[in-house]
Amino acid sequence: MLAPTSPTPPSIAESVSAILSPNTPWAAEKRAEGHPVLHVGRPNIANPGRFLELAREILERRWLTNNGPLVQQFEERIADYLGIKHCICVCNATIGLEIAIRAAGFAGEVIIPSYTFVASAHALHWQGITPVFCDIDPRTHNLDPRQLAHHITPRTSGILATHLWGRPCDIETLSEIAQERGLKLIFDAAHAFGCSHGGRMVGGFGHAEVFSFHATKFLNSCEGGAITTNDDELARRIRLMTNFGFSGYDNVIDVGINGKMTEICAAMGLSNLERISDLIETNRRNYDLYQRLLSGLPGLRLIAYDEREENNFQYIVLEVDPARARVTRDELVALLHGQGILARKYFWPGSHQMEPYRSLYPKARLLLANTESLAGRILVLPTGIETTADDICRICHLLQTTLATRTGDVEATGIRSIPESLGSATAKPDWRADPRWLEAPPRQTARLNPSNAGQPELR
Repeated sequence: MLAPTSPTPPSIAESVSAILSPNTPWAAEKRAEGHPVLHVGRPNIANPGRFLELAREILERRWLTNNGPLVQQFEERIADYLGIKHCICVCNATIGLEIAIRAAGFAGEVIIPSYTFVASAHALHWQGITPVFCDIDPRTHNLDPRQLAHHITPRTSGILATHLWGRPCDIETLSEIAQERGLKLIFDAAHAFGCSHGGRMVGGFGHAEVFSFHATKFLNSCEGGAITTNDDELARRIRLMTNFGFSGYDNVIDVGINGKMTEICAAMGLSNLERISDLIETNRRNYDLYQRLLSGLPGLRLIAYDEREENNFQYIVLEVDPARARVTRDELVALLHGQGILARKYFWPGSHQMEPYRSLYPKARLLLANTESLAGRILVLPTGIETTADDICRICHLLQTTLATRTGDVEATGIRSIPESLGSATAKPDWRADPRWLEAPPRQTARLNPSNAGQPELR
C-alpha cells in the first residue's frame, strides 16, 4: 500500500493570487454599492510575495520568536536606515513606551501632551507615574515648550513628547529645558518613521524614541514597534527588560516583561521596509492631489509638511473652521461616513477627557485651551496604497459640494470638475499586477538633503 503523499505547497505566486482573490471578504466590501469603503489607516501590504517567502523560511526553521534571525535583521536594517546605534524591536509601541519609560528612570510626574493617542498616558499611569498634561502649540499641534515651566515641580522626572503627524517637536528647546532642569526626555515617534529634523532622521533624539509598526501605520509589521537610542547603557537595560530581565540562560538580573517581537511580524516589517520608498512616494502623491483639490476652500486647511525635511506623508489632516466653512467637523464626519468614507476625529476629545484621567484630573482642561479647540476641529482622511486618485477625487468633491451648499457660493468654494488629465500621474499603481511584488529588491536607504544637514529648524 502506498503511503499518502503530502500535497504540493502552492507557489508564492499562487499564494499571492489567493490572498488577492476577488472572492475575499475585503474585495466584497470594496464592491459594496459600487464604491470602496475607505478607511484611515488601512494596512499597507507593499510586498506580499517577499513576505510569504520569509514566512515560509520561518516555518522551515521553526524559530518563531525569542530574538530570531528576522527580528535581528529588522533591527539592523532600521538602525542603518535611521543612522542610529541601537534598535530594539518590541511586540507593540505601547509596551515599547512602558519599557523605555522604566529603563530611563521615569517616576513621580512626567509631562506629556494631552493631544496624542491615549497610550502615551496609559504607559505612564500603568506604572504608577502621574501624567501631567501640557498644552500644545496650535501651529504645530506638538507640545508647546513655552508651557512647560507651569508644570515642572520637584516631582517631575521627565518629558514624553509626541512627534504628531510625523512632524517633529521643537527638539532643541525641549532638549535645553530637559538638560537645564535635570529631566529625562523621550519622544513618542509612533507617527514619525522616515521623517527627519535638521537633516537627521528621527530616531536618535532625546534619551530614546519609540516607533509604532501597528497595522495602521504606513510602515507596519502587522503589530509591533521599536525603541531606538544612541545610549549604550540604556540600550542594554531595554534589551534586558524586553526579555524578562534574562541575561543568558537561567540568569535573571533585572525586572522585565515579555516585550519581544515575533518572527512573523519581523517578516512583514522587513518586506514593507524594502518598499519604503514606494510607500512614501504613494503617500506624497496622494497628499499632493488632496492639496490640489482642496486648496482655496473656505474653512478647510490641509496641514503642511516641511519640504526641507524627509516626510512620510502618512496623515492627511484637515483643520475645519466652522465659522468660515459653515459646517462643523462632526457634520463632515457624518457626511463622509454616510458615503462609506470612514474619516477620523484624531485625537478627540484629548487624553485628559478620557478615563481614568477625566475623573483623576477634572480641572486639567483649564490649562488646555489649544488642545480642546484643536480636538474639535481635526479631520483625518484616507490615504495609503489602497487609496486611488478616483477615491481622493470623490472625497474632495463631497467636501467641495457640501461647502458650496452651506455657503451658497459655488465660485468661492472652488467647485471644479475632476481633470481628465489626472491619469497615470496620480492614479494608484497596479500593485497586484506589478512583478516587483514577487521579487526581493535591494534594501532602501534614507534620503536626506545634505544642503540642510546640521541646520535645525525650530518650530
